[in-house]
Amino acid sequence: MAEMDTSGGGGHKKGPGVKKSKKLSTRVDLTPMVDLGFLLITFFIFTTTMSQPTAMKLFLPKDADKPEEQNKTKESGVLTVLLGKDNNVFYYEGQLAIDASNFKSSNFKDIRDEIIRKKQSTPEKDLMIIIKPSVECTYRNLVDMLDEMSINVIPRYAMVDIADVEFQLIQKTEAASVK
Repeated sequence: MAEMDTSGGGGHKKGPGVKKSKKLSTRVDLTPMVDLGFLLITFFIFTTTMSQPTAMKLFLPKDADKPEEQNKTKESGVLTVLLGKDNNVFYYEGQLAIDASNFKSSNFKDIRDEIIRKKQSTPEKDLMIIIKPSVECTYRNLVDMLDEMSINVIPRYAMVDIADVEFQLIQKTEAASVK
């Protein structure tokens, strides 16, 4: 606490009968202030919210009475995007043709144009983009494709495992482009 020094200070008299006034000095004890500081620091540390981890919001479909009808979409509104190695992107509309005549190759620059074209030519309630990453696809390519979905404001898209037939088509196309 605060304390006042009232000691005499060895007063010399100047002249006869003149008394020198006592000088009062103050000394402040800062121990309670340090305690208060630590209490405040502790309070703010415990009451602060730590940074929340950032994650994508994932909207899952509602359960249906019949599981086979749960995720039905029109075949004309589906665009399937396959991700290969070395930033290669492959796509087809609807179902894959038996002779693979609708299987096309692209890259990340041109796939945005295809997504925009499909979005403009299809009603929003029928539009569905299916993303199928291959085993050789990089994590960055998958994130880039998910970014394309949010850039182009695609309301419905899904990530699905790639079929063996599609993976073989990707390997054949990539092998043909290397030669």
